Amino acid sequence: MTKVKRMLKFLVTAPSSNTGKTAVTCGLLSLLAKKGYDPCSFKCGPDYIDPMFHRSVLGVDSCNLDLFLADRETVKTIYERNIQGHGAAVCEGVMGFYDGMKPGSVEASAYDVAETLGFPAILVLRPKGAALTLAAVIKGMAEFRKPNPIKGVILNDCSEMFFKTYAPSIERETGIPMLGYLPHMDEAVFESRHLGLYTAQEIDDLTERIGRIADQLDKRVDFEKLQSIADDGRTTSGQALRDNESGAATKVRIAVADDEAFCFTYAESLATLEEKGAELVRFRPIRDKVLPEEISAMYLPGGYPELYAKELAANETMRESVKKAIEAGLPTVAECGGFLYLGQKLQGSDGEYYDMAGVLPGTGNKGKRLVRFGYATLAPEEDSMLFRAGEKIPEHEFHYWDSTENGSAMTASKLSGRKWDCCFVSDTMFAGFPHLYMAGSPALADRFIAAARKYEDKDK
Repeated sequence: MTKVKRMLKFLVTAPSSNTGKTAVTCGLLSLLAKKGYDPCSFKCGPDYIDPMFHRSVLGVDSCNLDLFLADRETVKTIYERNIQGHGAAVCEGVMGFYDGMKPGSVEASAYDVAETLGFPAILVLRPKGAALTLAAVIKGMAEFRKPNPIKGVILNDCSEMFFKTYAPSIERETGIPMLGYLPHMDEAVFESRHLGLYTAQEIDDLTERIGRIADQLDKRVDFEKLQSIADDGRTTSGQALRDNESGAATKVRIAVADDEAFCFTYAESLATLEEKGAELVRFRPIRDKVLPEEISAMYLPGGYPELYAKELAANETMRESVKKAIEAGLPTVAECGGFLYLGQKLQGSDGEYYDMAGVLPGTGNKGKRLVRFGYATLAPEEDSMLFRAGEKIPEHEFHYWDSTENGSAMTASKLSGRKWDCCFVSDTMFAGFPHLYMAGSPALADRFIAAARKYEDKDK
């Protein structure tokens, strides 16, 4: 007989970034897995790196819940679809709890996601340099908006003596349960670079490190209290539901770049392509000699091509294979790092310039700060493979490198009113810095699949 458990769900949040949300989230995911809950995970906002850490713990995709890139009903659908068969759902917040997509607004914040999906929120705080003042911080955050989902607190990088001394008075002052603490652990400190944390695949002992974090949380967090707070009121059988197969008679093969240089993908975008009729064929631009055979389209996602510019340049046969395929009309989507790969040259992180695929004009150069960072809306000037004139497509940008030729086929507009021209488009291409979210804009997936089918049929 299949064992039935109560479903658990909660969101891990904090007053700001750099508080240890990812370490605590991954530790709790590992702990839930050890306790037999078969958890699934989510990330608020457009981040691609934190979900890699979740995947390293669970061995399954972690999904983004983003209320700018997708409407509320779509976000609810993504959540409900991905929790099926799991005994717990853990969502990691973004930035500070109330930090929305524009100044003075909680829209698309972790708070907004929690309220939309009914997540109780667990607040992670570092107590360094404060004691009873933590009560003021907790109380202020819990009363800033009503109703409020903050239901518990975990202190990070905290000593046993501090917790035993101050937790009772903090809980008494706030009425918010102090669930426990994570002591200082070198394993819980993940190094960062210009786009955030190092990726999960770059940390050799990540699984062991997260396991040790989970062991400490198991000893020092009141799991019964956490269960009570996180009880979703429904049960799970532990049997995952499967999505229906696409109704398409045959699947079109889309080559997806997937290696150290190109790893910034949204699991939901790939899932949307599969639902629309794609067979995703992974390839490694750093190592593979040529593109996969019998493909009808190509997707080059973002990543860290600047860190591997020398290796990408050295793989001349792959660069030539990519160039010939695109020039022959292979439908192609190239975002951010993928866009830089299609340029003439790319400045590596070592400062040297290396030859790239040479499909597009322009050279990729290192900037001094984030370039055009954040959410924006794309407005196409004309019809193309993915877009139709007059549409408004949400996108996200997050890059230090820039190009001497960014294209001018579309206008990007930030919420602040700032605008700029960007992107190269045609009947067979989209290339530019914007990251697209096909789960929130499924028409893009439909059109990409249609272009792939047209390419597949051209020689028949």
